[in-house]
Order: sequence, then structure tokens, then C-alpha cells
Amino acid sequence: MKKFLFILIAIIASFSTVVFAGPKIEVLHWWTSGGEAAALKVLKDDFAANGGEWLDMPVTGGGGDAANVTLKARIVAGDPPSASQIKGPTIQEYDQEGVVAPYNIDAVAQAEGWDDLLDPMIAAVHKCENNSGPYCAAPVNIHRIDWIWANKSVFDANGISMPTTWDELNAAADKLEAAGLIAFAHGGQAWQDATVFEAVALGVGGNNYYKNCYVNLEENCLRSETTVKVFDQMRKLANYTDPGSPGRDWNVATGMVIEGKAGFQIMGDWAKGEFTAAGKTPGVDYYCGSTPSNNGYLYNVDSFIFYKTDDPDKVEGQKLLAKLMMGKNFQKVFNLYKGSIPARLDVPMDEFDQCAKTSNADIKTAGDSGGLVPSFAHGMAQGNTMKAALQDVVTEHFNSDMSSVDAANAIADAVLDNM
Repeated sequence: MKKFLFILIAIIASFSTVVFAGPKIEVLHWWTSGGEAAALKVLKDDFAANGGEWLDMPVTGGGGDAANVTLKARIVAGDPPSASQIKGPTIQEYDQEGVVAPYNIDAVAQAEGWDDLLDPMIAAVHKCENNSGPYCAAPVNIHRIDWIWANKSVFDANGISMPTTWDELNAAADKLEAAGLIAFAHGGQAWQDATVFEAVALGVGGNNYYKNCYVNLEENCLRSETTVKVFDQMRKLANYTDPGSPGRDWNVATGMVIEGKAGFQIMGDWAKGEFTAAGKTPGVDYYCGSTPSNNGYLYNVDSFIFYKTDDPDKVEGQKLLAKLMMGKNFQKVFNLYKGSIPARLDVPMDEFDQCAKTSNADIKTAGDSGGLVPSFAHGMAQGNTMKAALQDVVTEHFNSDMSSVDAANAIADAVLDNM
């Protein structure tokens, strides 16, 4: 009898060890470049230091298009990861599909006081039930999209200052080409084309134009003469790229600027993570500045959403990950690596470089003046289907001889077809 009880106790103990092993998390993401990987390691190490077990599921391809396809396949198969990187409106789409687990995360959010730590606009993005219910996702940062990154030595040697208008940018590009250099480092991928396009749209058209066209999707705005002018500027930029541009990854284009093979790149501030990883310093090795606009600021928030699971270890993993992501020290250290600024409002900027301090100041100015607008290229303004429809027209124009008038009509038609 004693032997039987001993065996029974051993079996129960073994079962308990399996079922309640500790916090576990499977994370699907697209952070695979040097700067991104360094930033993510901060989170992995923090998770492990708190007793968690991290299963990494990276999907290469900047912008997250490939990762979103993989995520959708997992969800359709009934096997979502514990958490995944996600963007804006897609949070609501998956909530409507019934695959999101909000209440575990909301308990963390309420205990930690997220409503007091986040700007109301940013907080709403991470709440389910049409942005007004419980938290079901956590933000780790705020990225600015509309940046110019320039090699300081290349600009200085050619007598070029950071441009403050699109005409000045074009003149700088002409000067670089005349000197035998690649002017515009660009990766010819659809999401990169759209990233450049929305910066041009915000600058050429203005804040209200951007909101009317790419947030509100107004047909008259999309078919307007202003949209034609935006595509005209895109054509100029396309002509400043090099023959190796098609298919190039964004971080490879950033490397061209770092190495002095090209003058400048238009890319979100994750590009700064590549400069940092290469040991470069703003103002010494490179220039950073917003693309020309009227106090506009295109924002993109890196977020993680949490999916339903019956595994108690994964539930604990989700709670731990959400808590760590919104931790004050983590938001500081992570964003120092990533190139972005903290989502939390109370993180001191003392240790951040001038680019980040500029971004932090500009987002407040933009918010006060109506220039703070969500990126459509990075899924903050539209869901995946509409984003893809806009993006397809932009990249077709950028990589063909399509006229600007035809492109303006095509982008309006694409929106109508996907309403």
C-alpha cells in the first residue's frame, strides 16, 4: 500500500510539473535585422530573468507582410501563437474573429495603470471591442515614419544641408548623382514604396489632405490634383534609385547610407537601430531629420496581441510578457536599441540621442497642431486588406511608367473596390 501511495504521489508530482512548469510564451514577430534583434533580445532576456520560457518564431521580411500571412495561416488552422507582433486596426479584426484573449491582459493593464501611462490615442489602439473595451494588446514603442537618414560625410563633401522642402531634397539628389553617387538608397519592396509614398503625401499634400485621403479614404481627395502631384514626386524619387533597388531589404539600403555608398534613405526610425548597431552617432556620422511637412508626424506603434489558450503556463506567460513590455526600464532600454521612443509618457529622455529627443518633441507639437497621423503603410490607419490595396497601386506606379493621373484614379478605384 505504501509503495502504491509513493508511486501515486510521484505521478501527481510529475503531472504537476508538466502542467504548471512556469510562464511560457510563443512569440511570432518580424524583428530579424541587427538593430531589431538587439532590441528584441532585451525582452527575451527580461522574460527569462523572470522565470519564463520563450519560444521564438521569427518571420523575415520588414514591414510584417510575410509574418501576417504566417499568422493568418496559424489562426485559420486553430493554432495561434501565444502572442504576435501586430498593427493598429488588425487588433480589432482578430478580436472580431473571436481569437483574442483580452481579460488576462486587461487585469495586468488595470493593476499597472496603463490608462495613466499612455496617450489616450495610443491606449485606444490597444483596446478590443472597437477601441473602448478591455486591453488585449500591449505597446512597446512609438515609431516615426517620416524620416530622412543621410550620410554626414557624403552630404558635407557635396555641400548639402538637410532639406526642408521637397524641392531642396530633389536638388540634393541631383547634386549627388552629378558627383557619381547613388542619391536615394531604397529597397524596391511594396511596403517600402508605401513608406516613402505616405511621407511624400503628408509633405506635399499637408496634414488634412493625408487624413482625408488615407485615413478617411475620401474619393474626391484620392482623385485630386494633389494626389497627382504626390505621384509626380514619387516618380522623381524612383529615378534617384539605383538598378539594384528591386527586392532589396530595408536594412541593406540603410547599410548603403552607413557605408557612404548612397546619400540618403527615407525610412522609419527603426533605421536608426542599424546606425546604432554599426557604432554610428547622430550629428557625427549621420544626419537625421523629418521629411518636409507642416509639423506632420506619421506614427507607427509596435504592439503585441495575445491569443486565447487553455494552457495555464501560456496564460501566465502572456501576463508576464504584457507586464514586462510596459515596464518603465524596459521601455527605456528597448527603445534605446530600437531607435523609437517609449510608448509610456513617463520615461525620461535623458539617455536618448538627439534624433529621439527631436521625435519626442515633434510628436507633442504635431499632436497640438493636428499633424499627428497614423501610418497606412504600417497598418495603423487601415486594416490589412485596404492597406494592401493602397500599397499595390503605389508600388505599381513606382516600378512602371504609369502616369501620375492614372495612378491617382487607380488608387481611388482600389479603395472603392475594397470598401
